[in-house]
Amino acid sequence: MKCNTAMKVVRLSGEVWEIPVTEKSGMLVPARIYGTEAILRAMDTGVFEQVTNVACLPGISRYALCMPDGHWGYGFPIGGVAAFDVRSGIISPGGVGYDVNCGMRLIRTDLTLAEVQPKLDRLMTELFRRVPAGVGASGFVSMDRSSFNRVMTQGARWCIEQGYGWPRDLERMEHGGCLPGADPGNVSDHAVTRGMNQLGTLGSGNHYLEVQVVSNDRMFDPEVAATFGITGNDQIVVMVHCGSRGFGHQVASDYLKVFEKAMRRYGITVKDQQLACAPFLSEEGQNYFSAMNCAANTAFANRQVITHQIREAFAAVFGRSGEELGMELVYDVAHNIASVERYPEGDLVVHRKGATRALGPGSPDLPACYRSVGQPVICGGSMETGSYLLVGTTRAAEDTFGSTMHGSGRTMSRTQAKKSISGEQLQQQMKQRGILVKAVSMSGLAEEAGCAYKNISEVVESVERAGITKKVAELRPIGNIKG
Repeated sequence: MKCNTAMKVVRLSGEVWEIPVTEKSGMLVPARIYGTEAILRAMDTGVFEQVTNVACLPGISRYALCMPDGHWGYGFPIGGVAAFDVRSGIISPGGVGYDVNCGMRLIRTDLTLAEVQPKLDRLMTELFRRVPAGVGASGFVSMDRSSFNRVMTQGARWCIEQGYGWPRDLERMEHGGCLPGADPGNVSDHAVTRGMNQLGTLGSGNHYLEVQVVSNDRMFDPEVAATFGITGNDQIVVMVHCGSRGFGHQVASDYLKVFEKAMRRYGITVKDQQLACAPFLSEEGQNYFSAMNCAANTAFANRQVITHQIREAFAAVFGRSGEELGMELVYDVAHNIASVERYPEGDLVVHRKGATRALGPGSPDLPACYRSVGQPVICGGSMETGSYLLVGTTRAAEDTFGSTMHGSGRTMSRTQAKKSISGEQLQQQMKQRGILVKAVSMSGLAEEAGCAYKNISEVVESVERAGITKKVAELRPIGNIKG
């Protein structure tokens, strides 16, 4: 089949494609790409180069993976998944991403579209006021170095203790909203300075806060949906997409410099300097892993404070508390992270960059309330096209290290998008289609136009047909806040 590479690409099954180890010198395992034929044909050249570069990294297990939303990224393709033996393998910031623990959070409500529509303008104004967005935005939570150290080590639990949420929220977060082994001593002062005032902020780029509606005709598995608290009937839900902001970015920047020197010391060579890495068990590798966990915990805390502010905004507009409005957390899942997980091969350091964990039924890492059906998987589309709630499968654990897609994936650069449409024009068009958008920057809004992204429905169909995730419900946007 002809696609954007001279490498041989073999179809293993309907939606699974493989590049053999013979296609690039140094490949230790094959590279696999998930997607329909149309998606594979449209993949940019960088995806093929990057996923095969990843397949050359020391200690890699089974194969290097790229999900159907994959596109060119820093080092790893965005949508990339790779697992490395803890004893012989490496850890790489390029396989985690600059925005450590960028992730998704979904909050359900008992409200319906009929109740929210008349107050939507006021609601979006209140949300825009309470949840700062944009480059350099500062949050309302003031803290000193000591309290920020606790955020780094306790994650979302720190927020609950401060009154920013409910204790039961913690049950419905990946890793309970806190990764162990976080040591603030491995984080630079510059990173702390960048992150200390950003708790409860969205940031910019493709991050957003979106009010959505779930209609009966877009419910694909009502039984699983009901387990997640999703009932349809034009139910209102809220989705949040953001991460560790400037703090995580600085952690990545700091350790990429450290790893460039460390590679020479350990005799490691890589196909691309953006894949700078160190042995996982080395001092440098463990220091980065610890600092990454600090950033990941800060991201969990960031989304938790935002959740508190969302509940406060809804309460102000509708005159009832978040509890009375049924504003329960459905789930919070990371899609830029590395974690140690157990597989038949043993303990592996699984890197997911623009890829989401998708645990199947029975996984001990799931909260008891979801163990019978599997993990909620939250996949964001563009602000024009809607998003999806999926559920993990046992096949994902067998085929993809328990991983799946995280969103729709870009097809157009931000510069190209801005040439295609103006922010003001896009905002007006979306309003005419019943989607109210508030943005800090009209230029930034144009970068996120729907035309810049893949068709989310086709990407979702790819992972469902491959058996690694199942559709539960589609979430249609009615209000969006962008940085």
